[in-house]
Amino acid sequence: MNRVVPLVLAVALFMEQMDSTVISTSLPAIAADIGSSPIALKLALTAYLVSLAVFIPVSGWMADRFGAKNVFRAAIVVFVAGSVACAASGSLLAFVVSRFLQGVGGAMMTPVGRLVLVRSTPRSELVGAMAWLTMPALVGPLLGPPVGGFLTTYFSWHWIFLINVPIGVIGIWCATRYLPSIETLVRRPLDIVGFFLSGIAASGVVFGLSVVSLPALPSWVGFTTLAVGLVSTVLYLLHARRTAEPLLALDLFRNQVFRASIIGGSLFRIGVGAVPFLLPLMFQIGFGLSPFQSGLITFVSAAGAMSMKLVTKWFYRKTGFRNSLVYGSVVAAGFIAVNGLFTPSTPYWLMIVLLLAGGFFRSLFFTGTNALAYAEIPNEQTSQATPISSVAQQISIALGVAVAGGILEISTNMHGGPLQLADFHVAFFIVAAISSLACISFWGLSPDAGSEVSGHRTRPAATAAAE
Repeated sequence: MNRVVPLVLAVALFMEQMDSTVISTSLPAIAADIGSSPIALKLALTAYLVSLAVFIPVSGWMADRFGAKNVFRAAIVVFVAGSVACAASGSLLAFVVSRFLQGVGGAMMTPVGRLVLVRSTPRSELVGAMAWLTMPALVGPLLGPPVGGFLTTYFSWHWIFLINVPIGVIGIWCATRYLPSIETLVRRPLDIVGFFLSGIAASGVVFGLSVVSLPALPSWVGFTTLAVGLVSTVLYLLHARRTAEPLLALDLFRNQVFRASIIGGSLFRIGVGAVPFLLPLMFQIGFGLSPFQSGLITFVSAAGAMSMKLVTKWFYRKTGFRNSLVYGSVVAAGFIAVNGLFTPSTPYWLMIVLLLAGGFFRSLFFTGTNALAYAEIPNEQTSQATPISSVAQQISIALGVAVAGGILEISTNMHGGPLQLADFHVAFFIVAAISSLACISFWGLSPDAGSEVSGHRTRPAATAAAE
């Protein structure tokens, strides 16, 4: 496989990951400057994820219709424009709208990398290819926390968005020169009704859950939005059954391997989505650290994730998807719970070691679920599997942010005071328990599930019995 293409596509992942982690460490400073609160600002994080959930389903169709290279370059332009708008924001509303615009660009970039990678890589090399695609992007979260903390502490939080401008320019140049044309295996008409229903469903559920936990808006707004989202979900399910070419092909869930990947991955990402929101806030509010100090500690999770990429292919070949994901999800969830044991008296070296190990196992899990989603899907259906996988990922991460914020809000209401360290501890324990449920989805898989991708083979029953 040509490794230039994954590196070019990784520019988009780099911007997204850098942007996400930079904001997490800078929430208190941004909130103070625009006259809001750190908890209310989680609405801006959720707005970005909601935007991804709304526009990812249609991005695959746009890539087929207008050309993947054109869509990719336009997406970078939109993302950079949203970044500049974030830097210019002076209120919570302006910041939320700007983050939504960034999400539109991010949603258009997402399917290009997946489609190019899956369609141009032999199944036996898919795990390694996914690791190669993701590894450069992990530099984003590796550099995001310390860079964001440094800029916020010693300069201004505005610069954490403006750095996307030169990165975007480089990305457009590289895409123009190196990104190949993507063959359209199946051209489908746009399911306009499905686009609107899926968009309202995704945004309604995620936004509604977020608003319910926010003191900035009346609770009835959140419950109403949530109800609209749930009703739209039901309407889309009915619509998809009657439509020959639905926007999201739900019949793919008949495949047990694909179903386990989506459901298990979504459950686990609820906890993972909460960690970047909870951990920097706990270090800054509960420990009294500066954004820069907080970033220096939290960035080691990305270092652990990057180190896992070096052994991922070998690991899955030896153990297979089933065993790796069942036990890996439990161990990784345990490392999320460990964050709830941190106190100001915990040695920094111990926190760093635990965060490093947590990033290692989360990376193992994510690479496996991403590859497993395509393990038994024909190439002509990858354009349908990609948006489902991407939407599920983004919605689950958004739910993680909403759940974490809701737990903190409930905790503060119960003791009637400002945020305390114990509130963060409770939140970590709860989201870790949710993530651990992912093991149930993979428990029923065959030991050889996805073996064409993982390369894992169990011993024949006759050989085992003879021994």
